[in-house]
Amino acid sequence: MYAVVATGGKQYKVSEGDVIYVEKLDAEVDSTVELDKVLVVGKDDAGVVIGKPVVEGAKVSAKVLAQGKAKKVIVFKYKAKKDYRKKQGHRQPYTKLQIEKIDA
Repeated sequence: MYAVVATGGKQYKVSEGDVIYVEKLDAEVDSTVELDKVLVVGKDDAGVVIGKPVVEGAKVSAKVLAQGKAKKVIVFKYKAKKDYRKKQGHRQPYTKLQIEKIDA
């Protein structure tokens, strides 16, 4: 069984036991979060259920494993011949989730 969930402006195909990195969620480590924007649910015996836009009554339960920041990305801007240089670093925050259960 798998599901496609939307969180943080992105879509993720998940199944039970998967570990995914999503945009930062307001949740404590070792707590459980429910992702209720389930777009598609696929079952081995019953086929695929596609939501309009979401599947009614479907939700995905996940355990928060960690909160962290991704590797640093360097943003370097410059304009040729104008003596303009600007260097910035950015670390995107993320939440590491382990999918525990898909209810559909």
